[in-house]
Amino acid sequence: MADAEIRIGPGKGRSPEHVIPRARGERAANQIHAALRDDIVQMRLKPLDVLNEKLLGERFGVSRTPVREALLRLSDEGLVDIYPQSGTFVGRIPRRALFEAILIRKALEATTVTLAIAGAQAEGLAELEDIQSQLVACAETGDIVRFHRVDSEFHQRIAELAGYPGIWNLIQQVQVQIDRYRYITLPRSGRLDVVIEEHAAIIDGMRRRDDCAAVAAMGIHIGRMLEELDDMQHLDPAIFIDDRQP
Repeated sequence: MADAEIRIGPGKGRSPEHVIPRARGERAANQIHAALRDDIVQMRLKPLDVLNEKLLGERFGVSRTPVREALLRLSDEGLVDIYPQSGTFVGRIPRRALFEAILIRKALEATTVTLAIAGAQAEGLAELEDIQSQLVACAETGDIVRFHRVDSEFHQRIAELAGYPGIWNLIQQVQVQIDRYRYITLPRSGRLDVVIEEHAAIIDGMRRRDDCAAVAAMGIHIGRMLEELDDMQHLDPAIFIDDRQP
């Protein structure tokens, strides 16, 4: 007997309904987890939004059990806060965890760009330039979701050119809060153009095989987020939480 279907309705910012196959147990929980994770990361579900198990079960056409399992996984990832007597809410972005994730990414990407310069061939640089052209096209149409995806492809490709694609996999393990932050900052006026300019500087350093210039350009690109987080007063407390040690 073929699986039935779970229909994910068109929530705020979502295109017409997505259809995923109904499944029981772990499979259903995985699908619900993926859908809610995308909603949280892309800020369709915002910090402090209530996540009601009953309503989510109705949305996905399942019992509460796979919904609860999905929410527990999101809680483990730091995306959801579960309070047994109060309810379940989309978690705020933890400032310290975000800061640490950016530091990790900055250090690892300095390594990948250096290794990529040592091993990159002309066709590799041409691929980066092609990705850069796609970024420009996304900026022209204002497609933030695709811009973010193509931007990630740019950095992933540098790790592949370095010969260590596993480094990008490591970055992905700490990337989730950075991704949320990016969906907040990318829509700001002029931000997409700044990213494109910073990428151009990275490519230029790689083309000239200038390790110092390429690493510096990467440091500026990733480090911009660190500068913004230095002053907690400028961060909306409805979105960010100051989890720094006293």
